Amino acid sequence: MSYKAGQYDVIVIGAGHAGVEAALAAARMGSETLLLTINLDMVAFMPCNPSIGGPAKGHVVREIDALGGEMGRNIDKTYIQLRMLNTGKGPAVHALRAQADKFLYQHMMKETIEKTEHLTLRQGLVEELIVEDGVCKGVVTKTGAQYIGKTVVLTTGTYLRGKIIMGELMYESGPNNQQPAVKLSEDLRKHGLELVRFKTGTPPRVHEDSIDFSKTTIQPGDEKPKFFSYETTEEVPNQLPCWLTYTSEETHQIINDNLHRAPMFSGAIEGTGPRYCPSIEDKIVRFSDKPKHQIFLEPEGRNTKEYYVQGLSTSMPEDVQLQILRSIPGLEKVEMMRTGYAIEYDAVVPTQLKPSLETKIVEGLFTAGQINGTSGYEEAAGQGIMAGINAARKAQGKEPVILDRSEAYIGVLIDDLVTKGTNEPYRLLTSRAEYRLLLRHDNADLRLTPIGHDIGLISDERFARFQAKMHKVEEELERLKTTKVKPAEVNELLGSLDSTQINNSVDLLSLLRRPEIMYEHIHSVSPSPAELTEDMMEQVEIQVKYSGYIEKQLAQVERLRKMEQKKIPDDIIYEEVHGIATEAKQKLSKIRPISIGQASRIAGVTPADISILLVHLEHYNKVLAVRGS
Repeated sequence: MSYKAGQYDVIVIGAGHAGVEAALAAARMGSETLLLTINLDMVAFMPCNPSIGGPAKGHVVREIDALGGEMGRNIDKTYIQLRMLNTGKGPAVHALRAQADKFLYQHMMKETIEKTEHLTLRQGLVEELIVEDGVCKGVVTKTGAQYIGKTVVLTTGTYLRGKIIMGELMYESGPNNQQPAVKLSEDLRKHGLELVRFKTGTPPRVHEDSIDFSKTTIQPGDEKPKFFSYETTEEVPNQLPCWLTYTSEETHQIINDNLHRAPMFSGAIEGTGPRYCPSIEDKIVRFSDKPKHQIFLEPEGRNTKEYYVQGLSTSMPEDVQLQILRSIPGLEKVEMMRTGYAIEYDAVVPTQLKPSLETKIVEGLFTAGQINGTSGYEEAAGQGIMAGINAARKAQGKEPVILDRSEAYIGVLIDDLVTKGTNEPYRLLTSRAEYRLLLRHDNADLRLTPIGHDIGLISDERFARFQAKMHKVEEELERLKTTKVKPAEVNELLGSLDSTQINNSVDLLSLLRRPEIMYEHIHSVSPSPAELTEDMMEQVEIQVKYSGYIEKQLAQVERLRKMEQKKIPDDIIYEEVHGIATEAKQKLSKIRPISIGQASRIAGVTPADISILLVHLEHYNKVLAVRGS
């Protein structure tokens, strides 16, 4: 028997990394929000690697924080190691990565959710959507509870018809042997949504006391760590190291000898796996010329002996997994605590979504995270906060917030999904962003904090601090521009740095533009104001050194913005646009882009098609104007 169990503005299904961000955002914006999860003990669980961040992914975490989300704050409270990657390269690819205490991460996130006003956390397995006249009005759980909502956000991760595969063994399951969601997949299809089958995997976990660390190389955290959240001021003491080892010839031989038992090659796995995170058996076959592959041993927390074997994702049978492990230097006597596995699951074809992450087929229904075909906690959380924001705004009768490709990696991620789709689990890479010099780790607050404040996720107090920071950076840039130094004051320093000495007075800004001159050198000649913090100094230095490149990218962005501002009406019939190629008509009809900019990024739509479409829109708008008059 069904019964009315409650009424909300926003209902979020699934409490993984997408779900918690969606629910927190909606609740903090004042919407009465329900967060439903199959198991309350699995809130913000990390079923795969116990880490947050890395190239592009770390940028997304900073962006989530700049918008007012939770992932950055939570990992800053619960990390066991922090490292800034790619420091030998330019600032566009600097990326922060944290090893998490995965159990503490869960605990702290659940505590945050439970203390948030307007947010109700409840255990329940959703099996049906309530859809009336093409509008989603709520959900029904396995127990018959009906929850009515103005909007619904699906963040089901890898639970939809989840199937675990381990050698010859296969069984229905969510990650980590949790209950899967089977009936909801059928219900989504019933409402017209197209689903695909994807696969991901995880490596075995091993016991710390059975590892011979003397045969591995230590990988410590940074002595002076930087943080994900702009609000974090205190570091967590006593970082834990990770350890590096490699596969051996014996490892490769064991895998090759057992390929007939590998589901990847026997045809047992039907789902498409992630190209950028292949299983160890896939790596051995695809890169047969490589004698060894890196393996990182990563602690899963401070109060556990479990170690995550990064780089050894596998769906081999359990007995083969143990052989593989014991063929790796340092793991000769290792004890396996959990077996690695592959998991297949259903995902929504993301081209069925609007840039707001609302589905085109069912109004009021939003999706975010791995259900949209992505991989990774960070990609999920980035979609989650945007889906939560837009679900809340729709419930409040407001327009959606859409980040464009020049504003955020989150904008790149969502635009890629809804415009191009994906035929494999999508991973965000720095190379996917055409404006990556603008989308840096250091300037996420400059790009997104004003947006977070406008929508109500950034407090007035935090926004005032942000404005004060920007004012101080601008003041320092002006000081550098107007302060001149004489040859006698700087030539000795310039000589020591193999930098050309000066004959006349020169301003400090010009000196800082030189590649060999760092801000610290300027500071030694003309000390900066005492209130200038390290991150402000970093901002000044980057803006000065890369000003030419930044200006070029900003000019490109302006051209792009003009394309994005040319909106395409919802009711346009592409079959009636004469001169456009058949493939372009089919793609445009399927994607239904909201602007000329988005249309130009659809695979199969040529510049010639765009030119014809622009002419058609001009005629279309004139006809509308005549009718209106």
